[in-house]
Amino acid sequence: MQINVAKQPVDPGPAAWREFLDAPEAFPSLDRKITADWLVVGAGFAGLSAARRLSQTGPGDRIVVLDATRVAEGPAGRNSGFMIDLPHDLASSDYSGGVEHDKAITSDNRFAIDFAAEMAAEFGFGEDVFSRCGKINGAATAKGHQHNVEYAKHLAAIGEPTEMMDAKAMEEVTGMSYYHSGLFTKGTAIIQPAAFVHGVAKGISSNRVQIFEGSGVRSLRRDGDWVAETTNGSVTAPKVILAVNGHLNSFGFLPNRLMHVFTYASVTRRLTLDEVAVLGGQAPWGITPADPLGTTVRRLSGPMGDRILIRNRFTFDPTMEVDQRRIERIGKDHDRAFAARFPMLKGVPMEYRWGGRLCLSRNNVGVVGELEDGLYCACCQNGLGTTRGTLGGIMAADLATGRGSERLDRALAAEAPSRLPPKPIATSGARAVLKWQEWKAGAEL
Repeated sequence: MQINVAKQPVDPGPAAWREFLDAPEAFPSLDRKITADWLVVGAGFAGLSAARRLSQTGPGDRIVVLDATRVAEGPAGRNSGFMIDLPHDLASSDYSGGVEHDKAITSDNRFAIDFAAEMAAEFGFGEDVFSRCGKINGAATAKGHQHNVEYAKHLAAIGEPTEMMDAKAMEEVTGMSYYHSGLFTKGTAIIQPAAFVHGVAKGISSNRVQIFEGSGVRSLRRDGDWVAETTNGSVTAPKVILAVNGHLNSFGFLPNRLMHVFTYASVTRRLTLDEVAVLGGQAPWGITPADPLGTTVRRLSGPMGDRILIRNRFTFDPTMEVDQRRIERIGKDHDRAFAARFPMLKGVPMEYRWGGRLCLSRNNVGVVGELEDGLYCACCQNGLGTTRGTLGGIMAADLATGRGSERLDRALAAEAPSRLPPKPIATSGARAVLKWQEWKAGAEL
């Protein structure tokens, strides 16, 4: 069997989270032929979690991880940095689903966050890299507040406590008078994604866990064992885990079943001491929008400096590529969202703007399983790469090593991603739905 990989990842704009790191250590590029017991393709949350799990369950195994870009420069280093424990379905109107389903989702998500927390503790990450401090669902409108009220009722039904914050409490925390209310939940971890990913990669590296960056897989063939060819080298291994999210399509799997979406973010330069004083509030904090297509806001602090991050807008891009003009155009939406929320910071410019790839399925299911004999995958994270990617990587490793669990059983029993309509209809339909939902979000955007 021969698989020729159709394309390599293209990530638009600078990976700002990685730019905040102080001269991060580089990993080598693969430049020779090597053999291993395991090959993991992708050094994001899924791939590194799979490698970590394999190293725990097979302490003598040799594991190789390949990444097409620099570690922490791809999608794993471009997200908003929320490891969310509670149901968070981006395709729904209020994030929630059925009661029993959401109880299971919450349990699975917390298992993944616990796994991440163990790595954070072992590798000595500070609170600026991994903090299980919770998050706020911010409501900027009466409609958004009602979303939060309904979401709180649903969370109560699955036994999850919440705290409703009024406008005054929101201003005390954030310095903003923009929000009508907020819904605080305590189980989310807020992370510096590039520092976390790079730190995990560095932490698990050893003489038997090797990580190579700038080493995208060009082809994969079965010749007894699997052989992965890169530009300047190859890896031969009996078992392979593909942790490539939407690029599973580039390997020829699940055609017309995965939706490729970009979301976008901008972050300010460091605020001055005077600007920090004018803003007030506390630091750091993180707000996700009451409407799933609204604006995410974070206030950063620590070594990164005091900054404000704005994340909004989604675009459907089946090619998995967008150009710089898109970044600049959507940056104007970020500026408007920033100005509406932070009039006291008028004139503060954005220092970095970027986009990040998401992979979703129409029926909101992930892809964990065995694609071919000895070829496994942990992909399609439905916009929750930090948590669901971590979970998927663990489960793919468990499946490949014969370790059963209720979590794995649920993943394997899930239906396949729904087939998409023919390409012209899928593209025009998805873009129309996104525009309609963003319009409905109103001031939440």
